[in-house]
Amino acid sequence: MIASAQILVFTLFYVAIFVLALWALIDAAVRPATAFVSAGKRTKRFWLVITGVATAVSFVALPPPLGIGQLGFLALLGAVGAIVYLVDVRPAVGPYSGGRGGRGGRGGRGGTPPSRGGW
Repeated sequence: MIASAQILVFTLFYVAIFVLALWALIDAAVRPATAFVSAGKRTKRFWLVITGVATAVSFVALPPPLGIGQLGFLALLGAVGAIVYLVDVRPAVGPYSGGRGGRGGRGGRGGTPPSRGGW
């Protein structure tokens, strides 16, 4: 009984990592390349590689009914890459992405660039 619960938790954990990495990959793919440069972040290609590798490794790490069940420790590193993208890069790139992710490319002020934080 306890072993079944452990397997279920293990499976849910790796499915969550896979979904997180896939979300980061799709989000990075739909953002324009110029938004990354405008936000002062690394290039779109860099983040597509990071999130793509994270998605592939986390897919391989899924337990046997869903995946192969190998490279589980690398899936944790992939989760770190996806989390960095979603927590740091995505909010910074959002205002420069046109109609996606917030106020749009104009910052909501009639053509002025979006403000970079502060009070």
